[in-house]
Amino acid sequence: MNRAIRRWSIITLLMFAALLVNVTFIQALWADDLNARSDNRRVLLDDYARQRGPILVADAAVARSVETGGTFQYRREYAEGPLYAHATGFYSWIYGRAATERVANDILAGTDDALFARRVIDLVAGRPPEGGSVRLTLLPEAQQAADAGLEGRIGAVVALDPRTGAILAMAARPSYDPNPLADPDPEVQEQAWTAYETDPSEPTLNRAIARTYPPGSVFKLVTAAAALESGRYTPDSTLPGPASLPLPGSTAVLTNQSGGACGPNDQTTLTDALRISCNTAFASVGLELGDDALRAQAEAFGYNQQPLEAYNAATSVFPAEMDAAQTAQAAVGQYDVRATALQTAMVSAAIANDGTLMKPYLIAEALAPDLAPLQVTEPVEQSQAVTPPTARGLTEMMVTVVESGTGTNAAIPDVTVAGKTGTAERGEDDPPLAWFTAFAPAESPQVAVAVVIEDAGGEVDISGGQLAAPVARAVMQAVLLRGGAES
Repeated sequence: MNRAIRRWSIITLLMFAALLVNVTFIQALWADDLNARSDNRRVLLDDYARQRGPILVADAAVARSVETGGTFQYRREYAEGPLYAHATGFYSWIYGRAATERVANDILAGTDDALFARRVIDLVAGRPPEGGSVRLTLLPEAQQAADAGLEGRIGAVVALDPRTGAILAMAARPSYDPNPLADPDPEVQEQAWTAYETDPSEPTLNRAIARTYPPGSVFKLVTAAAALESGRYTPDSTLPGPASLPLPGSTAVLTNQSGGACGPNDQTTLTDALRISCNTAFASVGLELGDDALRAQAEAFGYNQQPLEAYNAATSVFPAEMDAAQTAQAAVGQYDVRATALQTAMVSAAIANDGTLMKPYLIAEALAPDLAPLQVTEPVEQSQAVTPPTARGLTEMMVTVVESGTGTNAAIPDVTVAGKTGTAERGEDDPPLAWFTAFAPAESPQVAVAVVIEDAGGEVDISGGQLAAPVARAVMQAVLLRGGAES
């Protein structure tokens, strides 16, 4: 009998010890992870009991909390709906958080360490806790121009302040309305989520930063930069520009979009090759430089590195281990080269900024509930993509594209614009992509922009100069009329 009692006593003690160890393990090691889970209903109920801070664009709240009078005391309201959806994201008690609602959750929810003193004061004073706010770098006029330019199309626009890396516009079409995902009624949330997730046009996908595309001829800026940086070429260097170029070790032949040669006697200059977007000339440059030089230059501009990590941006890719034919194709932005609209804007921004690439960012500052600054984003230099002389040479070459080349639709009266068009092939069943990237004013840049259009909504003439350049022009004008970025 005593032996059985001792056995059960030992088993009971072991069970209590295991329980204590488990509770201690959860409290000490798992607590932060459990609290951070978007599906933790206790945390969600606590979050919905406090007034979550607003997300601001300029001085307007594009996301704010409003009282509901129901089980959830507050719900999120998105004043501009689809216009800023890819930047704000959504805050849903079923589907969690996305974009800035996720990235800046601790500030918005009021749980960030920077707000600890404020929470203590509110507790002592008996006031309900409040979240802080975040101000985005977006300019309303630039965002509206970008969104309007994409109406009826599928594509994306990114505009940057080349001096700081601040994102001035980040638009993608199609977009979605985040308001139903914040509705207190779970049925409304579920219906909206199902509609968005089953839509083949992928409205919740932020095409500006999360989808990569063949960059086509806008990548010629990278190839031209590598050429100038090598010391073997100047803007006036003579290049072969035949109507067609047989690719080494392959039966494939590269041709120009015009179908003809790029100059008298099949010759052109580096500047003129960029101005008229000569494929065979840039493929020849790529073959001369080799894939290692092209890759090094691409990576100096940000390829093969993830930007905006907190927002899960896609990494633009310049492939490894290419043969000669593949290198020639990569030099004109084809083969397996892939770029986001953000990455393409970064290339132009680096050229505009005397060759210095600034790290892009979307959150300008975090503020306390009384709007006192908590955290201010300081510009960070990411790399010296090219030397200042190379940047100046590329700028002069890009100006000719807009003044008398393929990019004349981007011209702005009384403003010198530097730009580059692109038309990228995708596949036999897919229409080509229309690209344009630019910055202005060329002599003192305030904005760099990239536009990609993957579906023109039935328009027949799919080219960067025809479709994308006017959108870029409108965005640049919006920034310049505003007086530049407020950064």
